[in-house]
Amino acid sequence: VQLQASGGGLVQAGGSLRLTCAASGRFFSDYDMAWFRQAPGNEREFVAAINWRASSSDYADSVKGRFTISRDHLSKMVFLEMNSLEPEDTAVYSCAAGRDASARPRREDEYPYWGQGTLVTVSS
Repeated sequence: VQLQASGGGLVQAGGSLRLTCAASGRFFSDYDMAWFRQAPGNEREFVAAINWRASSSDYADSVKGRFTISRDHLSKMVFLEMNSLEPEDTAVYSCAAGRDASARPRREDEYPYWGQGTLVTVSS
């Protein structure tokens, strides 16, 4: 599966953005999906994950209540709706796919497939 992330940009604190991850290839519906982010000078960190059936999701504490992950099997897309953005959310956001990642959705090594990142910049 190949992944392409988009939707990043510059937004003021308190604003919203919607990131999109478009998948190509077969069996998209079989994959658990996740978003990770990496801020300048920091290690990559988990943001949100959704299982293949869209029956469960997981969020980092720092984004819980502000971000929502969803997926659409027909269009083969995964979305990250980001509200109440804070300057600390500034980072390159990447989407990832993996089979059977739902047991440990926050681990990067559960996801063998990664898209290129999209930059989100939140100004204060």
